Amino acid sequence: MAVRAVRGAVQLERDEAGHMEEQVGALLTAVLERNGLTTDDLISIWFTATPDLHSDFPAAAARKLGITDVPLICAQELDVEGAMPRVVRLLAHIESDRPRSEINHVYLGAAAALRKDIAQ
Repeated sequence: MAVRAVRGAVQLERDEAGHMEEQVGALLTAVLERNGLTTDDLISIWFTATPDLHSDFPAAAARKLGITDVPLICAQELDVEGAMPRVVRLLAHIESDRPRSEINHVYLGAAAALRKDIAQ
């Protein structure tokens, strides 16, 4: 079993805790489903949020999905002029037999524009 990394992102429509929970939950669910993963395959998840998001921690959405025994951390994304606003990104470290070329990175909605080269 190899250690792999999966990227993902979602743009929120507004900075509200319930909306963040819903959107980050959808992102995590899509990452798991598109890569044939269960929570037992997760090693850790690193979340970043753009500086305009203040309503909650993205990791709180993971906990509400039942991801309770996986190390999670949140950080603030760089405040780059002209960057897409209200974006939560994730980098999940996983155990998987899939080759790196078969890992599905997930960019939902408008966030797909962030990485057109790898978005699924």
